[in-house]
Amino acid sequence: MKIIGCVFTQKGAFFVYHEREIDAALAAWKSDPDRKPLMLRGARQTGKTSAVRHLAESFRHFLAVDFERDSTAKSFFAGDFDIPGICEKLEMRFGVPLVNGESLLFFDEIQACPRAIEALRYFYEERPGLHVVATGSLLDFAFREIGDFGVGRIRNAFLHPFAFRDFLDVLGERRLLEGARRCGFDRPLDPALHERLLDHLKTFLVVGGMPAVVAKYARTRSLLAALREQDDILVSLKADFGKYKKRVPPDRIRASLASVVRQTGGKFVFTDPAAGLDTRKGKEAVELLELARLVVRVTASRAGGLPLGGDVDPKCAKFLLLDTGLYLRESGLAGSEWIADPPEKFVNRGRLAELFAGLELAKSGDPWTEPQLFYWQREARGSNAEVDYLVQNGASILPVEVKSGTTGSMQSMHLFLREKRAPVGLRVSQENFAAYGDIRVLPLYLAGEWRRFFRT
Repeated sequence: MKIIGCVFTQKGAFFVYHEREIDAALAAWKSDPDRKPLMLRGARQTGKTSAVRHLAESFRHFLAVDFERDSTAKSFFAGDFDIPGICEKLEMRFGVPLVNGESLLFFDEIQACPRAIEALRYFYEERPGLHVVATGSLLDFAFREIGDFGVGRIRNAFLHPFAFRDFLDVLGERRLLEGARRCGFDRPLDPALHERLLDHLKTFLVVGGMPAVVAKYARTRSLLAALREQDDILVSLKADFGKYKKRVPPDRIRASLASVVRQTGGKFVFTDPAAGLDTRKGKEAVELLELARLVVRVTASRAGGLPLGGDVDPKCAKFLLLDTGLYLRESGLAGSEWIADPPEKFVNRGRLAELFAGLELAKSGDPWTEPQLFYWQREARGSNAEVDYLVQNGASILPVEVKSGTTGSMQSMHLFLREKRAPVGLRVSQENFAAYGDIRVLPLYLAGEWRRFFRT
């Protein structure tokens, strides 16, 4: 793994920064002569600030404003959007020059200053040569209050927790991953290397992809230390619940989070009488978790054609917690106690395989596009069927079925292929590469790499 440099978190904790795919996207944005102010979006503690500070190393000047801490900077946006005047005040406040092409202006936790969000469009119009990037953990809440704040004048990028490929990089196993990428459905990976990757996958499922947890595990190689870091993150995330919406009690949001964990892998039911949640209250609370990007929606699509989002059943959805490690911790499953289990037993716990695959699919997309996940189900008397995920593969729909072990019925997959006349289906499991008729088998640890193995 290429070590880039050292940065500090907002709490002052020291850690080594590791390259991520978002770094290439940020570098491309920097060199684009027609760039717009950039909004880097993602859940809290997914590494947004660290990624921007790493980008700042390539600039001569770096001016960072944390709106949760700096009330003086907030006041600069209280009046008219006089961008030259605002820039002059920021220079005086922080003692850093804002020079076109040489300075990076960073607005951190910008949701704490909605007027600054509205001002971004004017930076594009009045200081197009200045590099401006903003981040925030609860941005979608602020967007709802502001409405149209700069369509066409703001660029959005989306950051997720580390994917499995990132985790392997951090552990120094890039070559192992590159070897698997050179294989194919007719050329499986060496069995010993396949087992080694499955073993790393088991560890990743417990550790998860939250950067602070991955950093702690990489430094200590202690699962117990990683779990303690997860506990701190969960406490921090839940502490935010009071900020989500004044009229939704934090206890209701906590109950909905627990419901998401409990119902992982199944069609979500919003009502929870034990927690005092009726359909309306449940929907409202889960929607807030979505806005905070703590859960990922998987929408039922009828798969009548492309795009998949054009033929959905809005009444049917699944929800995934944003990270496997946090899922296990929140569900009360102490992964460190049973990581020695054989892979087929381990991955089957808590529908981990389906959760992992869905998150990897979401992370595998273009960072400039908000990820969307879909699944297919047919509810008919005596003939129910469901395919875990649907993705677009060129001009066709690729159904993706996730199996925790190495065996399992594929009836729903075959039914989908017949009814929708799809050319091929993908089975993601603990098996090595294989092909069975019109079904391709991809090892589970490569779920996020599926595009490499399909020609569109």
